Amino acid sequence: MRPNDVYGERVGTTVNDTAGATDDIVRRRLVVYGRVQGVWFRESCREEAERHGVAGWVRNRPDGSVEIEAEGPANAVAALTDWARQGPPRARVDGVEATDVPFTGTAGFEVR
Repeated sequence: MRPNDVYGERVGTTVNDTAGATDDIVRRRLVVYGRVQGVWFRESCREEAERHGVAGWVRNRPDGSVEIEAEGPANAVAALTDWARQGPPRARVDGVEATDVPFTGTAGFEVR
């Protein structure tokens, strides 16, 4: 676990998981730390996002982490956030930094 992480989620995170709310549309930025590059994380994330009807994108960052922006119904974004805390089978997730960001109306989900 990285310094300042609490149960795999960064201290100071602003996340409003409303698991039962399907009408609320949210956008969340996630930064996933650990062994998350070279383990099929981005393509698995795209598949998971599409399964939940979440729009946005995923990309590798130069520091070895993976960044995700996910937008859609709050419960679907929460499900993708939960998935990101585990990742695909070959990944080792040490922590996830999650921040709610302004909704943009994005359609589709892409690997960058």
